[in-house]
Amino acid sequence: MTGPGWREPTLATLTDRPFSAEDWIFEREPALYSRNRKVMDNASPEIVEALADRGSARFVADGEIAAFDDHDSTVQWKALLRDVFDFDEPLRLSSHRNADGEKFSEETCRRGWECVIAKRSPDWLKFKCAQGQELVIGGFTDPQGARHGFGALLLGYHEDGGLKYAGKVGTGFDERLLASLHARLRDLETPDSPFDGPVGERGAHWVRPELVAQIGFSEWTRDGRLRHPRFAGLREDKKAVDVVRERA
Repeated sequence: MTGPGWREPTLATLTDRPFSAEDWIFEREPALYSRNRKVMDNASPEIVEALADRGSARFVADGEIAAFDDHDSTVQWKALLRDVFDFDEPLRLSSHRNADGEKFSEETCRRGWECVIAKRSPDWLKFKCAQGQELVIGGFTDPQGARHGFGALLLGYHEDGGLKYAGKVGTGFDERLLASLHARLRDLETPDSPFDGPVGERGAHWVRPELVAQIGFSEWTRDGRLRHPRFAGLREDKKAVDVVRERA
């Protein structure tokens, strides 16, 4: 399937103030996307196949909308997209609301969804239901007791030219994930810590800071550490050098 040259995708700006406005629409964030030109065909071939079956019309898709020019509203884009594709599994046209952004945000969080995306072409805002962000894996600790693989991942983010230590995460893994992730970490081991400053974790092994993890947590502590972190997965689409601490 051929297509146009690369065009930067629309990215959302993190914000913590839900609102309502007649020229914005509100949607849940989809689960599948890539933001740095990394091909994800092998990860979800059924999506690629479904898109290929829709014909050879040329269009630009940024993962959530089809934009034919720079003048139409987001609602008009969605109407055009509905006309272009026959939506059936595994492709879905996401629903939206034109009002009551605050109520929609509350409903989204109550149902356990991650966030709401508020769109007003060309501006997008992202409201998170719970704290969470991408962090760089800079090391791991030895396993304890009956656990295999590793004990916890040592995490950080880029700031002021260095990798700041943000804490460790030891929950969110099953045995299969512990084994597969440990194998990848062993290939990245290095004798020197990638973190800017001492870490102070016993049994620490350092790795080259190339892998990015999605981490959920309750809050940041005053000294810049994660409270109640939980591993949610690897971010294969995110470059480690782009990971910074998100501040709403």
